[in-house]
Amino acid sequence: MFLAAIGHFVEDFQAQRGFRKGLRVKGIQGASGVFEMTWADNGRATFEYGEAKVEDEPHIIWRRVGTHAIFTKP
Repeated sequence: MFLAAIGHFVEDFQAQRGFRKGLRVKGIQGASGVFEMTWADNGRATFEYGEAKVEDEPHIIWRRVGTHAIFTKP
């Protein structure tokens, strides 16, 4: 399910239209620059934007992937 969500994430990001509501992408309170994505009832991932590896292409660093328990220390 995570890999399918990544496909939607990339599609939305490239289209520059914002992320679809089903991914529930938002910033994590108290963790500046860290974001979360929810793709299932208990499917969560945290990520941040890194320095571009390819010019004009964003670089996403996936920090943690799993259940709600990943939020202990994002």
